[in-house]
Amino acid sequence: QVQLVESGGGLVQPGRSLRLSCAASGFSISTYVMSWYRQAAGKERELVGSITSAGVSTNYADSAKGRFTISRDTVKNMVYLQMNRLKPEDTAVYYCKALTGGGSRWGQGTQVTVSS
Repeated sequence: QVQLVESGGGLVQPGRSLRLSCAASGFSISTYVMSWYRQAAGKERELVGSITSAGVSTNYADSAKGRFTISRDTVKNMVYLQMNRLKPEDTAVYYCKALTGGGSRWGQGTQVTVSS
């Protein structure tokens, strides 16, 4: 059974950093494209960035470029989102997604709040 569990969210001051984790089970993260999305209150869910199944390529939304980095640990079967220089507008629920052959699989999300 494919399962994704995000963690690492919380309250952080503007300009600080936070690392989110996504623990995958039931499949290997080396098999599928893994992505991070976020959804702010009252807004649609949006892509933050993705990492290919081979792990050699990443892409990011313009809002994340230069500040966020996606990485993975294939031994632990974990995907990470390192977020630096956080801004209040980064406040959202962050979700991990696996694009599997059977469709998209989502985690439950983790709340990130950027506020002084």
